[in-house]
Parts: sequence; C-alpha cells; structure tokens
Amino acid sequence: MAESESPLEELLTARWPSLLHALICLTGVFLLISFGLFVYGASIHAIIFLALVWVSLQARWLGHSFTNIRHMMDEGITKALPAIYIFLLIGMIIASFMQSGTIASLLYYGIGLLSPTIFLATGLILCSFMSVATGTSWGTVGTVGVVLMGIGDAIGIPLALVAGMIVSGATFGDKLSPISDTTNLAAMSAGTNLYRHIGAMLYTTIPTFLIVLGIFIFWGMQYGDNALPRGHIDKIRTALAGSYQLNLWITLLPLLLMFGLSIKRYAAEVSMTCSIALAMLIAILYQDKDGINVINALWLNSAGTTGIASVDALLGRGGVYSMAWTLLLSIMALALGGILHHAGFLRVLLVHIIARIQRISTLIATTIASGLIGNMAMEKLYISIILNCQLFKGTYQERGLDKAVLSRSVEEGSTLTTGLIPWTTAGTFYTATLGIPTLDYAPYALLNLLNPLVSMGMAVLGVGLLQGKTNGWGKDK
Repeated sequence: MAESESPLEELLTARWPSLLHALICLTGVFLLISFGLFVYGASIHAIIFLALVWVSLQARWLGHSFTNIRHMMDEGITKALPAIYIFLLIGMIIASFMQSGTIASLLYYGIGLLSPTIFLATGLILCSFMSVATGTSWGTVGTVGVVLMGIGDAIGIPLALVAGMIVSGATFGDKLSPISDTTNLAAMSAGTNLYRHIGAMLYTTIPTFLIVLGIFIFWGMQYGDNALPRGHIDKIRTALAGSYQLNLWITLLPLLLMFGLSIKRYAAEVSMTCSIALAMLIAILYQDKDGINVINALWLNSAGTTGIASVDALLGRGGVYSMAWTLLLSIMALALGGILHHAGFLRVLLVHIIARIQRISTLIATTIASGLIGNMAMEKLYISIILNCQLFKGTYQERGLDKAVLSRSVEEGSTLTTGLIPWTTAGTFYTATLGIPTLDYAPYALLNLLNPLVSMGMAVLGVGLLQGKTNGWGKDK
C-alpha cells in the first residue's frame, strides 16, 4: 500500500486563493482586530481566536482539510519554539534582577548623577540603561520617567521635551534588550537568532542614539543655571538604600555576566540561566532574602517595600507568570500567521505589491511603513510585529536579505512608532503616566522619529545590510 501524503504534500491539492479572496481574508482579520479593540474593547486574545476561526474557514473554502489547517498552525508555532523558551526565561531573569538589587542599584546611582546642565542627556542615558536592564519601556517610564518628569518640572524644562527624552531612552532598551519581549518576539517571528537580531539593530540604532544624545546635550545647555530639587531625589535614594544593599561591585554582577556571556556568543538560554542563578545567590546571601521567596519570585514576583508606589511597582515586576499574556498572544498570532502563510493568502497579496518594488531600500522602507500602519490599524504592537514578519519573510528570502534585516526593519516600523500613536496601548500609557499628550511629546521623541529615517537612509547607501554574512536562510549570500 502506498504511503499517505504528508500534510504539506496535501496542501498542493487545494486551490490557491485569488487576489480578491486574499484581500477579503486579510481585510476580515484587520476589521476583527480594529473593531474588536476600538469599538467593543474586547480582549485581544479572544479577537485573535475569532480571527483564527475566520482564516480557518477561508482555508477550508479553498479545499484544505482540518488536518492540513492544524498542521499550518503547528508549523507557525514550531519554528518559534526556541524563542518561546527564552520568553519563559525573560520573566525569571527580570524577577531575579529585582530580588538581587541589580535594578535598585541602577536607579539609586543613576538619579544621583543628575545635574541641570546635562539633565536631558543624563536622563536619556539613564532611561536607556534602565530599559536595557529591565527589558521594559513601560517600567522605565513608570519609575525613572516619573522621577525625571518631577525633576524637569522643578528645573523649568518644558515637560513635553522631558517626556520625549524619556520615551526615547525607554524605547532604546525595549528595542535592544535581550530580555525585552518585543526584541525576542521580532527575532522569533522572523526566524533569526536573538543576538544576530540585536547585532543588526546596532548598525542603525547606535548612530541614531549618538545623534539624539548630541541634540539633547545642546538643548540641555540652555537650562544650566536652573536649580535641581535634591529633596525629591534624596527621598527615593534613601528609600532604596533602606531596602537593599547597593554595592555596585556585587549587585551588577548578574547583568555583567549576562552581557559577558552574550558577547562570547553563548546561547541566550545559557547566558540568561547563569545570570538567574547568580542573581538568586546574591539575593539570598547578600540581600539576606528568604530563599523560598526568591524561588517563588521566579514564578511571580512581589512588590517592593520602599514605600514609594511607583518604585515598588517596578521592583515587583517579573516572573514566568508575568509573561503569560504576551506568550499566549504570541502563540495564537503565530498560529494565525501559519495559516495565512501556508494557505497562500500572504503570498498572493505580496506578489502583487512587491512586484512593483525594485530596490532593496524600497523594500525596507515599505516594511517600516507597514509596521507603522499596523500599529495605527491594530493598536497592539505584538500583532503588528508578528504579521509583518509573516508578510515580508518570503520576499526577504527571495532577495537574499538576512533574516536579521527583516526583524530589524519590522522593529523600526513597529516598536519605535507605537509610542507615537495616541490610541495605541503604549501611547495611552505614556500619556497617562507622564501627564503629557502623545502628540505633544512625539516631536521630541527623537530616537523614535529618527531611527527609521536613519535605517532607510543607510539602506539607500547599502550600509548595514549584512552583506557577505550568512543570511540565515541556509546559504551564504
């Protein structure tokens, strides 16, 4: 008896969608997400489930069996399994860094370095370090950002300018940190290595950061004669010193270990696990925390005890449970992308769009613009990242571009722009936390504005395209 066809072989027996059908299918997905979020305020997870049902029905109409459709979903998820493991470690490493006093030390010494003349530049660097260390722009804005807004107000610096500086620094780490969920999500969705993705982003982000830093130094010099409110800073530092031992030579060891192993090109799972183990030891032996509580924090951390609400909220972040919302959403969206890809809906649509794109620089610019449009249409950054990676993955492969160039371009269109749009979750959070309307601080969020432009300019010049390196598709360029 002949062997039965594999699910992927059976895909060949189904019909290929027409352009009209592909447009109807994808329009249905966007309408479900847009109306579900904006009009009805429904749960994004429930909306993605309905989108899965909608897309599955479209695939079934093309002749795909339930087994084939499920296999498409499996394919979408399976390729992301390595990054899913990292997602689990992210929650634990954040919690362990909180327990060990690593984050508290960065906050304590960081705000102690502020001075009026270099307030904007120092604030940018502090927010950048905090966001890299914690992997969260929201946590940075909600803690260091709130402190800097109070200091900036007392000094007399325009608050929209201060807010733009804070968002720039917070986004820097959210985009580059190896423990950021969006950084890992972009690498996972594009199918590239986490550190290769980060390395690719450095090509465009570091020059942009230096430009932005120079501008903030120039602007900050105008406020050099203003007075600095030491009382507010001292209150936070006193509260931190009363809750943690803050010897930098000890508390920063987990962070330095993780960065060191990363530079040595150890697998992300290895560097993160080693850092978690060291941070736990420091928490127990140096911070004198209860061992069981430290272990339990790896599942779900508890709030800090400094007595300052915003600081306690930051110090209580982390744990595997804290990643559940993003992880479950990612798995469902990956399954959705698997059907859209294997059933041909994305392919048919892109053939018509990309056929008109002749230059690599135009492709990168289109990817970045698509991320912005995705944020504006769907509000949720995570969905924009996943769907845009699915949309453009095949085209980047055909053009011989590295997967990391795809993941970088998607982040520059999605992660960098989400905080500039008033109705996204990031935009509303920043506005509520900092007290400045999104459109007021957006002109001063220079990193968010300039990084996509720098990336497109470098693409025109052929710089940063990782030429001559393994492109991640199984062959050399």
